[in-house]
Amino acid sequence: MNRVQIKICGVTNLADTKVCVDLGADMIGLNFYPRSPRYVEPHRVREIVEAIPRGVRAVGVFVDTTADEVRTLAKTAGIGCVQLHGDLSSETCRDLAREFRVIRALCTGAKFHPEDVSAFSDCDVLLDAPHPELRGGTGLTCDWPAARATRPFARFLILSGGLNAQNVPDAIAAVSPHAVDVCSGVETAAGVKDLRAIEKFIAATRAAERLLANHSA
Repeated sequence: MNRVQIKICGVTNLADTKVCVDLGADMIGLNFYPRSPRYVEPHRVREIVEAIPRGVRAVGVFVDTTADEVRTLAKTAGIGCVQLHGDLSSETCRDLAREFRVIRALCTGAKFHPEDVSAFSDCDVLLDAPHPELRGGTGLTCDWPAARATRPFARFLILSGGLNAQNVPDAIAAVSPHAVDVCSGVETAAGVKDLRAIEKFIAATRAAERLLANHSA
């Protein structure tokens, strides 16, 4: 099994970003959704992005945003990777993928079909748990069997939804994702990161990765 990448989402300040990077995070998620308690102003995002070293990806998280708004905000903030939630067509995602690395976020609800992600062949795919009102950061667990079935149809699969240090080993074993995404599972409150919990999450991910590698050897 290849190395599982780790995305810490909902980071709201530079100090937490630096700790996440030092602990080994591969991606830092920065929220552009004004209704979220984890929202960060675009000019503050740029300050964070400029401090992130090469090799660590800053990801701008957008919800129900038009393509033009994504372009404007991402360029203002210096973001090269965008995570898109909401009702966006595959054509819009394909168009944005010409300028950015695109992560298309989808929920494993009753209407979800793994093969549907084939429409987003130009994008990475993030799978999260459905919620009637919230878009991510809910603490609800994704449908792992559905996520596993999605893997053959996704160029790069990111597993999200209710992950924490305790369940991420089982999630990796069940789904074999390319990356895992954690938000509320490493917080003391929405937008307030628990740095010890982040350390435990990253350590648990790496231990699970080694275990699977040993079993497949």
